[in-house]
Formats: sequence, structure tokens, C-alpha cells
Amino acid sequence: MKRIFFTILSLLFAITLWATPDYVSGIVTMKFDLSHYPKGKKVRLWFPYPVSNEFQDITDVKIAGNFKKGGVYAEKKYGNILYYAEWDKNSTKRVLTFSFKAKRKFLKNYPYPEKELSWNKNDFKIYLKGSKLAPVNQIVKKLVEKIVKGKKSIPEKAKAIYLWVCKNTYRNPKTRGCGKGDLCRLLKDPGGKCADLSTIFVSLCRAAGIPAREIFGIRLGKKDSQDITKGYHCWAQFYIPGYGWYTVDPADVRKMMLLKKLSWNDKETKYLVQFYWEGIEPYRIKLSTGKDITLNPPQKNVSLNYFMYPYAEVDGKPIDFLAPEKFKYTIKWKSLP
Repeated sequence: MKRIFFTILSLLFAITLWATPDYVSGIVTMKFDLSHYPKGKKVRLWFPYPVSNEFQDITDVKIAGNFKKGGVYAEKKYGNILYYAEWDKNSTKRVLTFSFKAKRKFLKNYPYPEKELSWNKNDFKIYLKGSKLAPVNQIVKKLVEKIVKGKKSIPEKAKAIYLWVCKNTYRNPKTRGCGKGDLCRLLKDPGGKCADLSTIFVSLCRAAGIPAREIFGIRLGKKDSQDITKGYHCWAQFYIPGYGWYTVDPADVRKMMLLKKLSWNDKETKYLVQFYWEGIEPYRIKLSTGKDITLNPPQKNVSLNYFMYPYAEVDGKPIDFLAPEKFKYTIKWKSLP
């Protein structure tokens, strides 16, 4: 029976791989309008500027607006690329349009080396430390010791952590935005959205001595034309010496379980767990990575927990990027052949 089950699971996985396109291509258009703030106030805007990598091509970038200053910058800590625009106090209309073509490949994790190669932890310090809201403390270390007990290699430990997160967390649809990734709260109540569940995975990996990071991005549309303003998403990666960054998405496992009303022991759940361990579909692009971000030029407020949503300040005070009445912007998708 067990052999039949895994045969069916493999067939389901193969069918999904076959049904999912190798890549998706389209145009993303972001429109910002901060004109509703009165004259006499200085307005500053930052937003992630996606760049090409092994799995995504970003081309034909266009920027238009009536801002007084604007430019492409990189923040220093992680090297994330961003666009910065500024309107002076005499401005009454404050608009900006940012568009680009995006082509994203199906990310399939290829087999990693059976023998673990040597590596220098000093090269990955930033991906082994905790953050303000997700400290790698003794509580986290004690928990992960139980999870990875008996596991020797980095992939074995990371797989055990991934399975634990998939099994022991849940998606809470009432969570605002993508979640804060407040680890101390999440260890007491492991419910949230993608930034919460990805943070649990990343923090446990780091506590186990495995370099790991959250990837912040946005989902692309599956229709010819679609509003994707609320499509922000976070997934995770861990580092395997001799392989590179291995991508997983425990948050989407829990999301699909909720949508399909699946329990942990359902066959389809086992398939989802395997699917998001072996790869992620192409309907998303990476925007940034990292926690506790100081933008460039620096924002007036404290460091950002993470930089995925656009960020703006009016006279040095941050605007709530999840409140449409305060921060007006839309993101549209139009597919291409």
C-alpha cells in the first residue's frame, strides 16, 4: 500500500509539473498617487526595484512622474536595489508610474551533493544572525535541537525543519498584510501568513547553524489582465555548500491546505509538501531579501522590518502602506506570449 501511495504521489507531482508552464511573461505597472496630502509637506517614496537573476528577467523598465528628485539606489546591508523619489513642499500633485517586463522561470531545485562540502561560516554571518523581531535565542535553539535530532547534513536538517513548519503552523487569514514575522509571538501561537511562516523556517535554520533568508516578492497574475496590488508574498531559502541557495515555500503549503480544507494526513497535503520542497511555480518575482533595513537615501524612521511593500514618508513621518486611504497605489499585470 505504501508503494502504491508514493507512486500516486509521484504521478500527481509529475502532472502538476507538466501542467505548470516553464515560464510566465508579462508587464507589471505600479502607479503611485500621493497628491491627497496638502501642499507644504515634503513627501518621499521608496519602492523595491526588481532586477534580473537566474530565474527572472527584468527588462524595458520605464519610470515617469512629476517628482523633483529620483534615482536608483542600493541599500548597504543586503544590496537590495530600490527606487527613490522626492516631492518638495511646493508640490500639489505627486504621481509616479513604474513599469517593467518580467519573465519568470519555473524554479526547480536540482539534486544537491550527497557529500557535504567544507564552507566558511564567516562568509554567511548575516544569514546566521537573528533580527529584531526574530532573535536566534536559547528558546529557538532548544526547539531546533529537538527538530533536527539525529540529522547530520544541512539538507537533512533543513528538510526536518521544513516538515516541522509545514505540520505545526497554520495560516491565519486575519493576519494583516503578510505578517510581521514576530518570532516570540509565533512560537506561542504559530499562525500567520507568508512572512510569519517563512520567518519561523529561516530562524530555525539559523539556530541550527544553517544560513537562511526570507525572499520578499510579489505574485504575478494568472489571467491576461489582473490587479495584483495585494499579491505580495514571502518564501524562503537555505544555503547548501557546493550547491547554493535552495528554495522552499512552507507558507504556500499551509495556504493551499486552508483553501482546500486539507488535514496534515491527507494525500494531497503530502503532495503539496513535496511540491514546495522541490520547487516553486513561476507566478512570482523576487523584490528583495533581509530584515532590519536602512534604505538609501536613509528613511527618517527606525529601520524597516523588511522591504517588500513600498514605503513613504510625509514630513518625515511614515505612511501606513497597508492603508489605501493614506497610501494610494495600484499594481497591475498584463500577460505576454
